[in-house]
Amino acid sequence: MSASTQPRPPGPPAGTDAAPGDRAFFGHPKGLSTLFFVELWERFSYYGMRAILLFFLTATAADGGLGIDETTGAAVVAIYGASVYLLSIIGGFTADRLFGARLSTLYGAVVIMAGHLCLAVPATATAWVGIALVALGTGLLKPNVSAMVGTLYKPEDPRRDGGFSIFYMSINIGSFFSPLVVGALREAYGFHAGFSAAAVGMAIAIVFFVVGRKALGRRVDDVPNPLRPDERRQLGLVVVAILVAFAVLVVLAGLWRDTVLDQVIDAISIVAVLTPVAYFTMMFRSPKVEREEKSHLLAYLPLWIGAMLFWMIFEQAAGKMALFAQNNTVKETAGVGVNPEWFQSINPLAIVLLAPVFGWIWTRRAGRSPSTPMKFVLGVTIIGLSALVMSWAFATFQGNTAPVYILGGVFVMQTVAELCLSPVGLSATTRLAPRAFASQAMALWFLGTAAGQAIAAQLIQAFAGLSDATYYLVNAVITLVVAGVLFALVPWIRRRMASAEVHTGAVTTSAH
Repeated sequence: MSASTQPRPPGPPAGTDAAPGDRAFFGHPKGLSTLFFVELWERFSYYGMRAILLFFLTATAADGGLGIDETTGAAVVAIYGASVYLLSIIGGFTADRLFGARLSTLYGAVVIMAGHLCLAVPATATAWVGIALVALGTGLLKPNVSAMVGTLYKPEDPRRDGGFSIFYMSINIGSFFSPLVVGALREAYGFHAGFSAAAVGMAIAIVFFVVGRKALGRRVDDVPNPLRPDERRQLGLVVVAILVAFAVLVVLAGLWRDTVLDQVIDAISIVAVLTPVAYFTMMFRSPKVEREEKSHLLAYLPLWIGAMLFWMIFEQAAGKMALFAQNNTVKETAGVGVNPEWFQSINPLAIVLLAPVFGWIWTRRAGRSPSTPMKFVLGVTIIGLSALVMSWAFATFQGNTAPVYILGGVFVMQTVAELCLSPVGLSATTRLAPRAFASQAMALWFLGTAAGQAIAAQLIQAFAGLSDATYYLVNAVITLVVAGVLFALVPWIRRRMASAEVHTGAVTTSAH
């Protein structure tokens, strides 16, 4: 997912103890340069590892891989992505209640680097440890770097939005170059050279973060809602209980799965799907949620389901689409060799080129542009059509015969879909969420990505033995049907959103 199109994640309240005249970085606070380069190199690390992960899992031991089958490998990649978003809940918890945003980010960065170093060691056991560490570290880091950007500005600072735009540019730079560099290293020197490059990228991010710490100010060390002493004493027991419950879930999965790896995939899938279900249930049943707010939450549900299916297909960029790049696409075009990892760079490049175009279109059509629910419909429809194209492509091109523009065109289609849906996702969440669960609702939005990838992992395994064309056809049909339902619900959702704005406005007025 290109974070440049994602809504701004929740974080500490805006405000800074930096000097008001601090314009050291392109007219912005010096701390922005620290976070810019930290995020650039962290994203280089993350997307570089992600670009070669499936190929590493499925390559033979003689070629430096783990030698697992393609179906299981694609399911592992999907469940790895789901784990990152699930574990981001822990990142938010540690920042809000234990360490603050800065230390949570630093600890996450160190864990990520340790994970890449484990992957760089040519051993099966360390590889699985490395994958788990990268997922955990990314979960710790992911929600907090963006949140720290907000602490650099006062709420009324006109530079604030521009600061986030510059920050998101770092994400695109890192995610664009990493598949190119890591893919080339993998081709020339093997997988472990690629993972080593990811580790170096993370090490550079840590250096920037430590050296630039003072420029971030003191607020990044704030713990907004620290644990009480009795809660701290119970925390260890809670962690142990969660780990034991997960272990039991893995064992139970053995009733229908034959291997430990498949059992772990199923256990994580169950958690990823049940967690948002629990969030919705908690909100609907809570006495803190008014009747009117429940109607708004009900209107949010179809949007959330549409987004979940969107990410289910979109995040296959490193899974099924990576396999198409490796097994079905030509290895050379116009006399230039094409590494399969390089296709992963198309999305960030397309974001950079198309985001201003979409911004211009929405601005020019002010008052006439599609409503938020209609943008959801467009995003879900286009992603469904991209799955239909992938189904046709898998059925049509056997061996390495597909021209580069086939897969490249699908990546561009999916970027267009992302630009329709992702920027308005958190906005819709905040507008329709119950006041008492504002923060949890924001977490719920990101859990849609976890649930989508978990469902993808299950579908990949369920369709083992069937063609990839069939897999994508089923994905397309499901998604397009949901898009049709969303389209039919647009008028009702718009009324609920308008009601939510009136309701919030009324509450705000009475509060004053």
